[in-house]
Amino acid sequence: MRAVRTSSPDRLNRVTYELPEHLTAWRLPPDWNWGSEGVSMEFRHSQEVVDALGRSLALVSAPDSRHTDWLAAEARHLAHRNHPSIPTTYHYWSLHPDSRRGPGYLRRWITAETIGARVRRTGPEALPNVLRVLRAVGSTLAYLHDGGTVHGGVSPETVSASPTWRIWMLGWQWAVPMSDVPTGIRPDAKWTPVPPELRQRSWQPTPMTDQWQLAASCFFALTGELPPDRDVPPVQLVRPETPRALASVLDVGLRDDPAERFPTISAMVRAMERASGSRNVMVSGPEMPAINSEEARLRWAVGDDYEVLGFLGRGTFGSVWRVRDLSLEREVALKVLHPTVAQDELAVARFRREARLAAQLAHPAIIPIFDFDTRGGVSWYTMELAEGGSVADLVAGAGPRQLDEIVGSVANVLDGLAAAHAHGIVHRDLKPENILIDRYRRWRVTDFGIARGEDEAAGATGTPAFAAPEQLLGERQTAAVDCFAMAAIVFFVLTGEPPFSGSDVRAILAQQLAGGLELPPFPEPLSAWLRRGLTADSGERYRDAAEMNAAWRDVLSALHREDRRGESWWERLLGPRSPLAVDRG
Repeated sequence: MRAVRTSSPDRLNRVTYELPEHLTAWRLPPDWNWGSEGVSMEFRHSQEVVDALGRSLALVSAPDSRHTDWLAAEARHLAHRNHPSIPTTYHYWSLHPDSRRGPGYLRRWITAETIGARVRRTGPEALPNVLRVLRAVGSTLAYLHDGGTVHGGVSPETVSASPTWRIWMLGWQWAVPMSDVPTGIRPDAKWTPVPPELRQRSWQPTPMTDQWQLAASCFFALTGELPPDRDVPPVQLVRPETPRALASVLDVGLRDDPAERFPTISAMVRAMERASGSRNVMVSGPEMPAINSEEARLRWAVGDDYEVLGFLGRGTFGSVWRVRDLSLEREVALKVLHPTVAQDELAVARFRREARLAAQLAHPAIIPIFDFDTRGGVSWYTMELAEGGSVADLVAGAGPRQLDEIVGSVANVLDGLAAAHAHGIVHRDLKPENILIDRYRRWRVTDFGIARGEDEAAGATGTPAFAAPEQLLGERQTAAVDCFAMAAIVFFVLTGEPPFSGSDVRAILAQQLAGGLELPPFPEPLSAWLRRGLTADSGERYRDAAEMNAAWRDVLSALHREDRRGESWWERLLGPRSPLAVDRG
């Protein structure tokens, strides 16, 4: 990060032009060079480095060697963040004597100035800039809270603005579990606004303390001072020209009692947006006007909160759209029930149940649900946007995949399903279209629309090409049906075709019951895994995803043992080619 120069040595985020002592013994990789400057931060130092491709990166390190584990925890948590205001993390260098570098992690180098530095340099911020801070930081905090984490160190010194007013958040050393922070360490109150509930006890931040710190940082941007410890004056009293909508939102966020603040950061940002009139807010009655277009109907219903950007796909009961959350400034996927389906109260209840089920299953391999709402007869929920399409899209666009490309993805999906099965939830409609791919190429399960507990009646369910026989017959369905579907999906990804095909359900079911599975010349461990997963008898199949995943890992171990014996199985079959490739016929 490039900070503003300051002559005062006690400033936080102080720019440095010499390599700090703890980095002098480092040896960078070949063709890498040290950049011209660094920044001294709270318990961290950020040094510019230029890699072999000529990119400026920030090397984040801990000057105190006792903070090595804390730094590693910070890098690990930050590497899994995906938000426009969070700098991308690329790599962590562990401490290895042979390489003479580490510990430290590499992230994007940011050319920006902290809000604290800006205010000290030029005075209180313009009102539009304060609104930008509230929106962008509120969006980032909502993203963290949705994932079950908090920031804990929001302050004018951890919020930065680029020359084009793109907002960046730093201070990620505090956004880790407090068990990873060395005992007795907390943010310096000189720089970090301290919420009332944390002043007399240990530093245990919560979503409510994040909200107070955000409001306090905006108070600083408006007035040039952090709010007092108690009896915070109304914002309009200290800066009269502040719009009433913004002032009232900050006043609520700064209340001493957490129970009197907004219930969530999202509610705080939405309250500001709706009250300020900074967007075109629709005023509508409870009934929808006569609208024939599905897209126009959706825009009418969600226009207060979302901008519809485009159509993503359509299913039996609803459609999925790419939308921009206007309050939190992020793109999400919005699933809405078809108009005819939405007229059925039972269908709406099932739809709400789908959102609730998926929201309960917090797992990296399951698409998270953000919100559910109904307006004027239109019901929808929002979820994380998977930018890589679906597994079906992958195969359609790039053809069948090699086994080495999917081994980790299959294991992760099975791990996510195991979490669902452990909660007694069976998906019942797994198929390539319902496994989405995010920007990190991770496979993630979505669409729990017909999910049930094992003891709940289900009837005939699933998509025939990937459904187990007991689903097509409407019989009792256990977690074994998801195992059947996963085996069918793996077969599909490796070959480009489902394992059983036919013109209708009867033809597919007949093949399944007759044991008409024809496998390509896969290695025997993989063939055995597929045969067990695709057997018609649910009692002989894997009981649940946990057992199936353990067997999947056994398959990979068996293949690697075979490889170490000499000539690999793919070379015997096809001649030399990429490891764990399969014959696609």
